[in-house]
Amino acid sequence: MTATGTTRDTQGSSNPEYVNARVRSRRAVLFADEDYRKLVRMGTGGIARFMEESEYETEINALASRHDGVDLIEHALNRNLAKHFEDLLRWSDGRLHELIARYLRRYDAWNVKTAIRGVYSGAPPDDIRVDLIQAGDLDDTTMDEIVEAESIEAIVDALADTIFGPPLEAAYDEFEQHNLLVPLENAVDRAFYSALLADVENGRSREGPLALYVEFLTAEIDFLNARNVLRVARSGADIDPEEYFIEGGQLFTMDQLRSIGTDLDQLVEVVRESDYGEELSVALDQLEDAESLIEFEHALHVAELEYTDRLSNVYPVSITAVMSYVLAKTREVENIRAIARGREAGLSEERIEEELVVL
Repeated sequence: MTATGTTRDTQGSSNPEYVNARVRSRRAVLFADEDYRKLVRMGTGGIARFMEESEYETEINALASRHDGVDLIEHALNRNLAKHFEDLLRWSDGRLHELIARYLRRYDAWNVKTAIRGVYSGAPPDDIRVDLIQAGDLDDTTMDEIVEAESIEAIVDALADTIFGPPLEAAYDEFEQHNLLVPLENAVDRAFYSALLADVENGRSREGPLALYVEFLTAEIDFLNARNVLRVARSGADIDPEEYFIEGGQLFTMDQLRSIGTDLDQLVEVVRESDYGEELSVALDQLEDAESLIEFEHALHVAELEYTDRLSNVYPVSITAVMSYVLAKTREVENIRAIARGREAGLSEERIEEELVVL
């Protein structure tokens, strides 16, 4: 399934009330944090059975004859996620359908970064392919090329005619110099958000649903820039902040990011004094209490989810409710996958719980 592969009349009227009603019912059956705590204590067989008794029943039953263990869980997760996002496109009409399709191209960015990480680590194509999410706009031929590529350079070449091609080519020298994926991954993110914001470049001066949509995207970019500060700090590499800065946010300027450097306390203070501060006071306290960069990054992710959830309630008939659901559903899939892989690898319950994003 591709975001633009569904034939719809995008010139007609939108139907946000209907779509958001359907989204609310889908959110009601998402796994709760208590469910993750149960899953952490199970083996992969128990996790699959738990999923079979949930809304993943159809996928587990359809795939059980061909897969088992972690493979069954991962294939079921990816198929279910694609189904849910396909439903969003099927339900929506007019401008709403167009905006949802554009937003789901975030999974093109996900898939490109997944392929880059896989090839970089020497993973077999089948191992890379199972992590892909079939909800974007890249065609099957391109997806096969980047998954089966024998080098990062081959991936860059395969994407030359896509929105990711020029930014990746520009970032490739930085990658070769430091042998770090940060410049490449952020080139992908910059390409996605640049294309997404180009369609609503005047939205900041408007009121109503479109302005809220832009505010949602602005928040995503702000939190992504904050996470990139952590990743560069963790790498220890001497990378120019301009290599990972994503335009379109309002929380950070380039000069601020340079001054923050690896000072996580200062990062928290910048967020606390921003427009996000009042609504994220509890999450920011968790950020301050984090004892490692990994915990800090997870706490920052929680802060983003909480902020976007609240934003989606400000204007309940806007696309922001759909976007917030997309993030929440993705969090569920990532958490279940992390638990299954952790159990297969023999990690302790405590170690697996450290990998989860829980609210």
